[in-house]
Amino acid sequence: MLDLTAEQKQTGKDNFHEAVGVTRRDFIKGVAAAGVTSGAGLGAMYFGYENRIADPVRVGVIGTGDEGNVLIGGCSPDYVKVVAISDIRPSSIHRAFHGDWSSPDALKARPGLIKQYGYSSEAEARKEVKVYDQTNGGIQALLDDTSIQAVIIALPLWLHAPIAVQAMLRGKDVLTEKLMAHNVAECKVMGRLAAEKGLHCATGHQRHYSVLYDNSVHLLRYGLLGQLHHIRAQWHRGNLPDKDSWQVALPTDKKYENDLKKFVDALEAAKGDDANTLRKKIAQWEALLLDKEVEAAKFGYEDKVLEQGRKRSAMEELIRWRLWQRTGGGLMAELGSHQLDAASIFCSALRQDGKKAHPLTVHAVGGRHIFPADRECEDHVYCTFEFPGPEYQSEFDLGYKGAYPGKGNPLPGYEQDPNKKIVMTYSTINGNGFGGYGEVVMGTKGTLVLEREKEIMLYKDADVSAKVTVKQDGGSAVLDTQASGNYAAAGVSKAATGEDVSRGYTEEIEHWAWCIANRAPENKPRCYPEVAMGDAIIALTTNLAMAKQAKGEPGYVKFDESWFDVNSDNTPDGSKVDEQLDRLKNWKIL
Repeated sequence: MLDLTAEQKQTGKDNFHEAVGVTRRDFIKGVAAAGVTSGAGLGAMYFGYENRIADPVRVGVIGTGDEGNVLIGGCSPDYVKVVAISDIRPSSIHRAFHGDWSSPDALKARPGLIKQYGYSSEAEARKEVKVYDQTNGGIQALLDDTSIQAVIIALPLWLHAPIAVQAMLRGKDVLTEKLMAHNVAECKVMGRLAAEKGLHCATGHQRHYSVLYDNSVHLLRYGLLGQLHHIRAQWHRGNLPDKDSWQVALPTDKKYENDLKKFVDALEAAKGDDANTLRKKIAQWEALLLDKEVEAAKFGYEDKVLEQGRKRSAMEELIRWRLWQRTGGGLMAELGSHQLDAASIFCSALRQDGKKAHPLTVHAVGGRHIFPADRECEDHVYCTFEFPGPEYQSEFDLGYKGAYPGKGNPLPGYEQDPNKKIVMTYSTINGNGFGGYGEVVMGTKGTLVLEREKEIMLYKDADVSAKVTVKQDGGSAVLDTQASGNYAAAGVSKAATGEDVSRGYTEEIEHWAWCIANRAPENKPRCYPEVAMGDAIIALTTNLAMAKQAKGEPGYVKFDESWFDVNSDNTPDGSKVDEQLDRLKNWKIL
């Protein structure tokens, strides 16, 4: 229950504020009473789509590595039927069926198709799920399969746009992992093609389907923070040389052979569940060793000589694609994009036009501060963004007493007073994980703190002793929605119902499928092309600012609003829409 101040109670609005504060708890308790559990209707009831569709969308998953297998774990049989998967790595195909047994938390994040769809074995699953690998045409064959309605793309960043465009040219709807694409022109090609073909092209920024973040937006809209003016965000990780989660072992390394031997030796004395777990690990590690047979160069990956003369193989570029500019987008693409997306959600909360807030400027510095010359991406990034800030007026100030969405007078915006800005500071670093990751949203009346996507705290003014929490009998009702990558464990806390609450992937995929089954102008995924392109532009432009700083120039870029217009050919990175359109339409699928 919200602890209201005497002043708040004297306003006569305590019932209103109480309802705001316990929206998430009361909602979850209500659906529990109706017999609804997470992953089986919670998202539908909360976000307003039907709790199932008559004919689940027939989906192919392209890329079943770490993120692809997380997305498989978010597939609900009531909405999607995974009928095909494609990957060039045997280990990824194995995990797609059996899940990730490297740790209990990894298995929660990546349960595998057998568990997700209730198959008795891989043999039974393969009767329903076609595997397209390097022996039978791969991605090309999957895209040419006319029985597949839509695809989920979880490939390395450089392949998002080529495969999405090829899928849409074949009439298939698309859900691609973030970032939307490797450059801004690719984003615009994807957005235009989706509109031309009448297809849904969604991007996996799952915070748009997080109950936690949605309730944070309501707190802002109901005026509990006052005038929003500052956001502080970070994603700090304890990655260090030789312990980097992005520099995973190669299948040619001795590590997997040594691990496998340990598992085999331990199995001799193991019993029960321990023995079963070891058998699962042995099978998974045997599949990992098969990856050494993949000829990465045949699939577009390249050998390269790095700084100080070290040679990087095509296999290393495939496995560690996040480390290289040609295949990835660095820290801003992989981590910063999530939190800049969150900042945009917060900055957009008080807009009455429903549009996404875009930043005005970015100052950024970054570099490879602790790692040796074994990568091209930076390991530290520090940046400051200016967003336009609406002049604060709560729903009460507008004289509106009903439930949100807001009515009445539109909020005065940036055009009326250019001094009204929201400044966001952001840092993402390796080498020290102090503080973890999260956002602090500051207003004139209070502070909202979101930690690791699993709990929200509200403070009155700057008084940290005046913490407002939502309580249940057993303690705070929180959502544990850990991120992927180094935080791949998707362990979830028990919310007020005692049921596991989804981290957002399930709702994201469900709503995408529901929109496919219910085509109408008003039905579109929350992270549609213009929204996803905005997140990509912020991340990629920040990389440009850092590149300027690295050359001794001021690391500053002023955003041009035309960059965010999908129908404009203007881009911040110099990428050409017509050139990318021609390249992507004629892409040779390897």
